[in-house]
Amino acid sequence: MTSKLIITVAPTGGMASKESNPALPTQPEEIAASVALSHKEGAAIAALHARRPDDLATCNPDIYRNMNSLIRERCDIIINNSTGGGSSGDMLLERPDGMFENNFDERIKGADAGAEMATLDGFTAVDTFGDKEILVITSPSRSEKLAKRFQERGVKPEWEVFNPAHIAQDVCRLIEKGYDKPPYYINIVLGAHRNFQGAMAYSHDVLESMIKLLPPQSVFCVSGIGPAQLPATTQGILWGGHVRVGLEDNNYYRKGELATNEMLVARTVRIANELGREVASPSEAREMLGLAQLNGGQ
Repeated sequence: MTSKLIITVAPTGGMASKESNPALPTQPEEIAASVALSHKEGAAIAALHARRPDDLATCNPDIYRNMNSLIRERCDIIINNSTGGGSSGDMLLERPDGMFENNFDERIKGADAGAEMATLDGFTAVDTFGDKEILVITSPSRSEKLAKRFQERGVKPEWEVFNPAHIAQDVCRLIEKGYDKPPYYINIVLGAHRNFQGAMAYSHDVLESMIKLLPPQSVFCVSGIGPAQLPATTQGILWGGHVRVGLEDNNYYRKGELATNEMLVARTVRIANELGREVASPSEAREMLGLAQLNGGQ
């Protein structure tokens, strides 16, 4: 029997800007309002990135705590803070070779703001953002440092992967070392290949091959970047997985029409209903993922 569908909304991300889509929420009040609307439409998890007052990326735990608190005042959605950070602001270190480096010391702070979950990207890659090439260095020891911080803080990882090796290497290694408890929640991100060296384009075959590599007792989420969002998430629904949608991944509802987060969540609910998948509430998603209920599940 296929489980209920967990829908994650990713409202902001660490790269998108209001220049590309004025509906992008960047400040805590804006993000909380957008998440509440997305929750009303059917989202059970909010995958959150923090922004500074100037809209640039940060993992400042004080900003995360404020944002998390404002969301919790509005709804019971599962809060999932990023330890990926972003491609600007506090997340950038300039290197003497002319390249930039993603600030690992800043990234790890994303686990310190009291979220139930946090994204864990246990791999090394190169992010191209504007005219910058940004090294995202998450060596095996750094991956383990992140996993230990999660464990110490009682935060469940959302293992984020962009190609098959990301599953077969550090995700499986860290799970085998006991840094997570089943079910393992693994987010397969496809379609970021034009800006992220090490990422894969979306196709049914690529998605299927990555699902086959998942460790036992895993559940998977599918995220599609840009035009890959609709086909990738629809296929994920059909194959019994869960999905992420939102302006972090995709600015458009259809060609030429800018989206809002709640529009993308509402469409996903309609598609799920047509395909016979019931949508999970946050309380049901917590039960499915082994998370503690809020106020006894109320």
